[in-house]
Order: sequence, then C-alpha cells, then structure tokens
Amino acid sequence: VQLQASGGGSVQPGGSLRLSCVVSGFTLDTYGIGWFRRAPGKEREGISCVSNDGSTYYTDSVKERFTISRDNVKNTVYLQMNSLRPEDTAVYYCATALCRVGIVGLDYWGKGTQVTVSS
Repeated sequence: VQLQASGGGSVQPGGSLRLSCVVSGFTLDTYGIGWFRRAPGKEREGISCVSNDGSTYYTDSVKERFTISRDNVKNTVYLQMNSLRPEDTAVYYCATALCRVGIVGLDYWGKGTQVTVSS
C-alpha cells in the first residue's frame, strides 16, 4: 500500500493549488481517504475526507474554499484549494481515514507536501 501526495508549492494569498494523492495497493471504494495538515507549532488536523462511498467531509476552516474529489480510474484523490490564506501554510498529508465529523487518520500515510501561502 502506498499513498503519494504531491502538488504543494508557494502561492500568494487568494491563490489556488491542487494537491493529488495517488493511491496504490487498494481501490478507492475500499477505504476513505483524508487530507490532513500540520502547521508550524500546531497539531495535525484532518481537513477533508472522501469516504469509500464518495461522501465528502470538510472541517469548518476549509469549507467553501477547498474541494475534495476522486478519480476512481486513476485511483487518485484531489484537493482543490482556492482562496488560500497564510494560515493554510502547512505540510499536507493524505492518508486512509475514517470520514466523519472529526476526521480520523488510519494506518496508511503518504509523505507530506509543503504548502506555503505568503505575500
């Protein structure tokens, strides 16, 4: 099982990025996939999740700005991030997850990708 996150970078406030999480070893209808982030000096938080049945979840801080989606053919989960703010600066991770209010990371994690939002 592998999860490979990519797509991070540096953008100005108000900008956009799209993160990708390529999954291998299982299909996306098996496990939920969550996006998590760890900002400097803060604990890791789950911000978005797509369950194995396609239901989506967002934490309040990213709702209306971020959109999670998946491509079952490519076995890839995306996180479209719009209207980025400096407080979105963090290392972003994808992982197998329990998708619910209070997203819970499970056993498999990808390496992080850095997102920096700064003017």
